[in-house]
Amino acid sequence: MAFITASWNPLGEAFYRKTELYDMCWSLKDGLRDSLVAAAPYGGPIALLREPHRRSPSSRPQLEIYSASGLSIASFPWKSGPVVQLGWTVSDELLCIQEDGSVLIYDLFGSFKRHFSMGQEVVQSQVVQAKVFHSPYGTGVAIVTGSSRFTLATNIDDLKLRRLPEVPGLQGAPSCWAVLTQDRQTKVLLSNGPDLYVVDNTSCTAVVPPGLSPQVGSIVHMCVSFSYKYLALFTDSGHLWTGSSNLQEKFSEVDTKVRTPPKQMVWCRRPKSQQPSVVCMWDRLLLVAGVCNDTIQFPVDDQCVCVGELDGVRIISSTHQELLQEVPLVCQDIFKIASMAPGALLLEAHREYEKSSQKADEYLREIKEQSMLGEAVRQCVEAAGHEYDTNTQKALLRAASFGKCFLTDFSPDSFVSTCRELRVLNAVREPSVGLPLTHTQFKQMTLQVLIDRLVYRQFYPLAIEICRFLKIPDYQGVSRVLKHWASCKVQQKDLSDEAIARAVCLKVGDSPGVSYSHIAAKAYECGRTELAIKLLDFEARSGEQVPLLLKMKRSQLALSKAVESGDTDLVYTVVSYLKNEMNRGDFFMTLRNQPVALSLYRQFCKLQEQDTLKDLFNQDDDHQELANYYVSASYREKRLETRLSVLQSAVDEYNKAKNDFAAKVTEDEMKLLRFQRKLDDEKGAGLLGLSLQATMEALLALGLHKQAEQLYRDFKVPDKRYWWLKLKSLAEKEEWEELEKFSKSKKSPIGYLAFVEVCMKSHNKHEATKYVSKVTPEQKVKAHLAVGDLEGAADAAIERRNESEMAAVLSRCSASDRLLMDRLNRAKASTAKK
Repeated sequence: MAFITASWNPLGEAFYRKTELYDMCWSLKDGLRDSLVAAAPYGGPIALLREPHRRSPSSRPQLEIYSASGLSIASFPWKSGPVVQLGWTVSDELLCIQEDGSVLIYDLFGSFKRHFSMGQEVVQSQVVQAKVFHSPYGTGVAIVTGSSRFTLATNIDDLKLRRLPEVPGLQGAPSCWAVLTQDRQTKVLLSNGPDLYVVDNTSCTAVVPPGLSPQVGSIVHMCVSFSYKYLALFTDSGHLWTGSSNLQEKFSEVDTKVRTPPKQMVWCRRPKSQQPSVVCMWDRLLLVAGVCNDTIQFPVDDQCVCVGELDGVRIISSTHQELLQEVPLVCQDIFKIASMAPGALLLEAHREYEKSSQKADEYLREIKEQSMLGEAVRQCVEAAGHEYDTNTQKALLRAASFGKCFLTDFSPDSFVSTCRELRVLNAVREPSVGLPLTHTQFKQMTLQVLIDRLVYRQFYPLAIEICRFLKIPDYQGVSRVLKHWASCKVQQKDLSDEAIARAVCLKVGDSPGVSYSHIAAKAYECGRTELAIKLLDFEARSGEQVPLLLKMKRSQLALSKAVESGDTDLVYTVVSYLKNEMNRGDFFMTLRNQPVALSLYRQFCKLQEQDTLKDLFNQDDDHQELANYYVSASYREKRLETRLSVLQSAVDEYNKAKNDFAAKVTEDEMKLLRFQRKLDDEKGAGLLGLSLQATMEALLALGLHKQAEQLYRDFKVPDKRYWWLKLKSLAEKEEWEELEKFSKSKKSPIGYLAFVEVCMKSHNKHEATKYVSKVTPEQKVKAHLAVGDLEGAADAAIERRNESEMAAVLSRCSASDRLLMDRLNRAKASTAKK
């Protein structure tokens, strides 16, 4: 395939080629003359600031933005101050550096985003020269002012200005300078006549490039490589020195035979190449110089702009765009004339196979004899990735496919991935898209960044097709593209809210990873509140809806959505927000329309804001709950008078609620409090605050039987409760005479078995026996058993002819009670017969 090598130019051990990328789509009457031009790397956009025509000097400059293929993206008259330099950020935003130190930032479509200043002192001295550079920290800006001072901003997204030290003897701008990024530090390398300086944050150091010819008078141009590792210096004697950017190593020094300083100088080096080269551009000449003394010269017919790339140099003119690069080694091996490389033989074998020639078998045998068929397939696949022409790509891939058919253990992964990647690259290289990426650049950029660039340029259908073709997970691919598309869709002013909402819903649907709340937020930012609300209706997660609704001051709707979600935390969040934003009356009225929110807020107030709870009940005329509140509040009062006053308020509210029972209970509580205070005053009993039962127990324990009797009568304590309390109290104090008097005062409402059991608990069998005779017949057996009288228990059980009672007595008998057991068994048998 000799025609491929026809455009190759040898330089030392390498070859260089120029590949035509585009016939530029733009139509520039005056070419690139009288224009500031900035082109972004990785096939990025091109910005032109065109000076007004000489015939109409009063007109304004025109700022134009084009794709890499020359398609117009944006154009608008420049109405700000004089621009010194244009440049692109890593995210394809345009930087316009003005003489007064202001840096204006525009997006790809010419919309102004923001601006910043390079320092107040720059306003007086003015910017003379400026450079935009990229570092590991982001996009930076460096300027030199009329007062010969340098100022750096290494990352415009985290602006920290650094004013570098003065350079000895420098007046005005240096003859040439460049920005270096070394050891995580950004420095400036500059030439001032014959002297070369490195300026960093703290010092200005004179340096001497190793091996520089002594006849050099001064350095008039310099450039650093794409990776900042290499440096090129052009001297006034026409010599081009190349070496490491730390000035520790020299690569070469070439006499270009041209003493005029070049208009542009750019490194041209592919990754892993052992032969770096530099491209120098003059008005009519483009020269490539490498480590050898030879050079390659290309005539230049039109004014051009050189753009340094990772693996070459893009050359942009008013009519064409070309890529100048070192021919990759694998391509040299395959296409070099008379090459015997495995890939070259396999390509030739496939060509003969297509002709149905037996030579194909001869070439294959030759490769197989060398055991190089796998290497031949690998070379063809790799070379296909480096080729820009689609026919050459297909020829190489078909040859690789042909070769791998004869291999049994060859992994097809690299072949498949290269085919897919080339299909993607060919699609984005189309002039209508304008991203002339090489395979090397694509690998360095990564697929995710390429998708981002397509999305940023609003090539949504292409981005979605690529995501689907490469089977990227939805959340990284299609969903992310749709999210950006929807965010742009809501900004279209020529469509109604209904039409946009319907289109977004139809296109996005239930795509995973797409948040309708995010899209709605974009609509709200654009001033389309109603559209934002319509979009929020499609959001399934209430937690995403509510914050935006609150931000849009749609409080009622936010509260409704929070309640519908069933998420109490979300409801509390909205209620707290409403409480701070509304006056008290409106806030309560809003809650009344949402019973669930009101209920939750009441629960919150019970724990945190008791006074607010009272206001809520007052607002609703809820007398029952207000009375309950007063009762609860009374227990927090320490002063008796205050507590009684609060309880009286509770009684009043219970009466209004027509809750007579609760009112009576509360009145009894007030009556008890007064009774306890009187006792405290008279006896110092310390009973204040105790319940009715606890008060009675305390009185009986203190021996205040009269007071206990009064409490029993006044509060109509049930007889059973009172008898139990007094019985236990007298037994515990062993006041047996009082206990006997108490038992005789009137018939016991709790039965006399209780007296027996209480006395036995106090281990007083004698007193317990006194009450056995008073026990009812039904409880006789239990009473006798309680005091351990088995004979009496047996008599009572036999008399009542109750088998279960007889069994109970038998269970208590021991072996010594044989006669009693026989008697019980006979009685039990007799009862069973009847």
